[in-house]
Amino acid sequence: MAWLSEIYNSILQFIEIGGSVIWAVGLVLLMMWTLIIERLWYFRFVHPKQMRSVVNAWEARVDTTSWYAKRIREQMISEVSENLRSNISAIKTLIALCPLLGLLGTVTGMLNVFDIMAITGTGNARAMAAGVSQATVPTMAGMVAALSGVYFGTRFDQIRSDETEQLEDMLYHH
Repeated sequence: MAWLSEIYNSILQFIEIGGSVIWAVGLVLLMMWTLIIERLWYFRFVHPKQMRSVVNAWEARVDTTSWYAKRIREQMISEVSENLRSNISAIKTLIALCPLLGLLGTVTGMLNVFDIMAITGTGNARAMAAGVSQATVPTMAGMVAALSGVYFGTRFDQIRSDETEQLEDMLYHH
């Protein structure tokens, strides 16, 4: 269990070096991964049941060729597509927000460097080092956080498109 304490201390040290913006990046990262896990759960467990239900409802219909039946088919497909699309935009927004928060950390860190330079002059590199690390660590954290979600944002769009197409094919006209 000593390794757990080491990890905890390393995280606290990382947050201390990066400044308060690291907390914001961490919060956005937590929200993003909560939504990603929710979508993974939905695609794996909920969506297949919904697809079967919609297909069974369509196949139970006597009329599948009239104008009304076609509108009902479009509505069924639209509802499934909307459920598939849920939270994907939020995930993509959080992905885009991570690097911006990292840049905010860069700006605040550089402001600290300029404050130190104004107080101590330009010759004290050791005093400026804390501000420089506070400027670079949030940028790195924001980029890594964003990269951790980019694959899923793209993949979820592809799954939505593929599943909607598959449903359109399954709801055929008799």
